[in-house]
Amino acid sequence: MPFRSPVQFVHVKSRHPASAPQNRVPVSSPSEEPAWKQRAVERSIKTAKLRAAQRVQRFLDAAQAIITEKGSTDFTVQEVVDRSRQSLRSFYLQFDGKHELLLALFEDALSRAANQIRAATSGQEEPLARLKVAIELLFELSRPDPSAKRPLFTDFAPQLLISHPTEVRVAHAPLLVLFTELMEEAAEAGQLRSDVNPRRVAAMTMQTVMFTAQSSAPAEEEEIHPITADEVWSFCALGFAASAS
Repeated sequence: MPFRSPVQFVHVKSRHPASAPQNRVPVSSPSEEPAWKQRAVERSIKTAKLRAAQRVQRFLDAAQAIITEKGSTDFTVQEVVDRSRQSLRSFYLQFDGKHELLLALFEDALSRAANQIRAATSGQEEPLARLKVAIELLFELSRPDPSAKRPLFTDFAPQLLISHPTEVRVAHAPLLVLFTELMEEAAEAGQLRSDVNPRRVAAMTMQTVMFTAQSSAPAEEEEIHPITADEVWSFCALGFAASAS
């Protein structure tokens, strides 16, 4: 019988069960989009957002121009569409209606007012001096002024406060952030009472200033002297009690 090496009879057992999958190069799941397609989609979305923002801005600019000309918010959606040189369909893709357009204008106006006040306060070194500038300027920006033609503040805002208080809070957020910062700076400098909550006092101060401004009639309609910004600051800073208990 021919000699056979024992090695020929040895069965080398695999370290992996027969059913175990072999090592394979990972491949993308069929549900995953290729990287190039993802980049293309992202660019497309970015471009679409940019164009939508431009359309919205044209509607806002058109509405603001009409408000400035008329001195009121008494206009139609069609007037805005015509002035913007866009379509009615495009308008309703961006806004639910005139109310949402006015709300967008109101939010934009308050954001710009916050930036204007912040810039004006930056020239003051003392925190309390910055608060004084902010309060007086907010009062002047909020008061009725036929020559300034600010119906968003004098006409639309009071109505909105009653009908949509939540939207008002959202619109006032930039101002509240600014006044809270100013209150916190004054508190850190030891210029406020120790028991003051900066955010709550900021909110109360804003509401007091804006309501007082919007409730005051134009000077020519009053037989007495109108409330001044300095009076409002004095009230907010000092109150009315001779001494606090």
